Parts: sequence; structure tokens; C-alpha cells
Amino acid sequence: MAIIIVAAGSGTRLGATEPKAFVDVAGRTILERALRSALSIAEPAQIVVVAPAERLEQANTIVARAAGAASSSLTVVSGGDTRQQSVAAGLAVLGDGIEIVLVHDSARSLTPPTLIEAVIAGVRSSGNGVIPGLPVADTIKQVDWMGSVERTVDRAPLVAVQTPQGFPRAALVDAYKTASDDFTDDAALVAAAGLAVTVIDGDPLAFKITTPWDLARAESLVAASPAAPSWRTGVGIDVHSFDADAPLWLGGLHWPGEPGLAGHSDGDALAHAVCDSLLSAAGLGDIGATFGTDDPRFENAHGDVFLTATVELVRAAGFEIGNVSVQLVGNRPKVAPRRAEMEAHLSEVLGAPVSVSATTTDGLGFTGRGEGISAVATALVYKP
Repeated sequence: MAIIIVAAGSGTRLGATEPKAFVDVAGRTILERALRSALSIAEPAQIVVVAPAERLEQANTIVARAAGAASSSLTVVSGGDTRQQSVAAGLAVLGDGIEIVLVHDSARSLTPPTLIEAVIAGVRSSGNGVIPGLPVADTIKQVDWMGSVERTVDRAPLVAVQTPQGFPRAALVDAYKTASDDFTDDAALVAAAGLAVTVIDGDPLAFKITTPWDLARAESLVAASPAAPSWRTGVGIDVHSFDADAPLWLGGLHWPGEPGLAGHSDGDALAHAVCDSLLSAAGLGDIGATFGTDDPRFENAHGDVFLTATVELVRAAGFEIGNVSVQLVGNRPKVAPRRAEMEAHLSEVLGAPVSVSATTTDGLGFTGRGEGISAVATALVYKP
């Protein structure tokens, strides 16, 4: 499943000095808010952002901020002169195995994740196009070119259409290949190609930010939202002495040629400090109480085992991980050559950004004498 987020519009009617997707809404750009909504659905999805060619670097920065460690799985491509050309650019980079595609306007940045999931479920169950819509509440008049009323239009069968609009991938790709006209939305394009399209209940929060009034409304809604996450921090410290007869495992990685660390498990002080910080932040105690040395399951276990189990406990307590920062204190090993590898590995295991740093103690203390190492970690967790 994939979601193409179209963010290549100019936003002329908004009256902003920059493209609409990069306009700020209460501290976050319109694009970032749209991304956070898409990233909050339960089902994994390939997400493609279509941005103005001159704004690709800024779009990648926003993607990294919104997605964190998962940003490597998102794609940013440049859009075209029209919306259809932009969507076609997004379709061109979809991965193999994608069967359902949603096309979403970044300007509908407050769209609830539940609406996105409803569209996915609708496409999957029907095999047709599915679009969200709301009943038209206003009385509709048809006028002539002079502005004179000709008739009152029956509003009962009318709906105001929103996004995301979902389709079977094959049908959407074929429709784009054969399109000869420029349509205002993807549903019209696939309908013209012969695919049935069904309307499901939309959501008032999925309104499109088009005018300054819309922007003010979005800012008011964000400011009044009771859904702000509850953040908590935790600190973890672990110390292990060197054991020249053991292999060194640190940060979940094997370090050939380096003396290992003594301990009931593999002695991965860095991983253990991270676990301690997460357990502390979630109010779950510490690693010693949670994974005792008398538990045979953890004898000689690698740090990844403790990290994975800690993530499960933190999430079971209702928390998600914001990020973790950990610092190694010791003379060896030299962390710099493998820092990026270690950060990538730990971030993948935790499903959240992890930063790693290292320092020495200028020859002072047990670390300075080369007797062992210590690690200090801080973690940020939140309840959505």
C-alpha cells in the first residue's frame, strides 16, 4: 500500500510568500502535519511526497523531522506543472508489490488517520475507487453568465469531495496512461477510464487549507486540540569491566579484535543504558529488576534481546519512543568510525531515532585506566 502526498501547489489563493505545503500552521508546516497523519495509520505504507523542484531539499528536511528513523523509507520527488503531472511523478517511483494507492493533498493536513484507514479498507473490500465526501449543506443556485439565478439545484445527491482518494494501483496507472484531458481530481480521471468510484463518509477535519481564513481555522483547531502527547524523560547508566577472553558487543554490534565486557549477558553497556533510560521514562523500574541476572533466558544474551523486550514493555505501558541519546565513556573502542552504523542499527531496533556520542576521562578513574567502560543514556517517551 502506498500514499502519494501532493505538495507541489503554489498556494496563490493563500496569499503566502512560499508554496502552500511549506506554510506554517501553529509551529509545523502544512506538509509535516499531513505526513504525521499518514505516518500514524496502523498499516505500513510507502509514502511518496511530490514537492516543487526548487523545494526538494526543504521537503526532505521536513520528511526527516516528521518520520525520524523511518524517513529512509519515504521518497521525495519533484512535481510537474499540473496536479496530474505531479501524481504521475509519484506513481513512477512506487515499489514492486504495491496494490493499493492513495492520493492525498497535503493541504488537507488535519485529515484524521482513521479516514485514511477507512479509504484503504474501502478499496480493499470493493476493488474500486473510494473517495471521502461530505453532504453539501448550503443551498446551491445555478446562475447564468450575468449572475442571475436560473434555478435552485437539488443538493440531496451532491457531496463535497475530499482526499485521500484510493484506487487499485493497476487501474490508476492505466487511467493515467490513457488520460487525454486534465481532470480536477483522480476520481474523475479513473471514472473516465471506466473504473467505478464509491463515496464514503468524509470528515470535517479533512478540509482543504486554501485561503487565509482556512489557515486561521486550522491554527485554531490545532491550538484547541486535546490530543497533545504527554512527554516523559528517563536516564540510564551502565558500567562493565573489560574481559579480554570475551568478544566485544557494543550498541548491538560486534567489534572484532577488541576486548569484551564482563557480565551475565554479553555486557553491552551501551544497549543496557538505553534500556534503563526507556524503562525509567515509562516508570517501569530498571534493567536489573526487569531482567534479573538469575533469569537463565538472558544468560549471554545480546543487547538486541534486551532492547526488543524493553520496547515491548514500553509500548505495553501505552508509550511510544520519541528519541534516545546515549554517550559512551571510555578509552576504547574508537566509536567514530562506526557511529553511523551503530545509530542506524539501534534506531531500527527501537523504531525511533538514536544518537550516539563518545568521550574519554583524560586518564581519570577506572575508564581512564582502561579497566572498563560506562554509558549514559537519556530517553524521551510519550503517550499519544
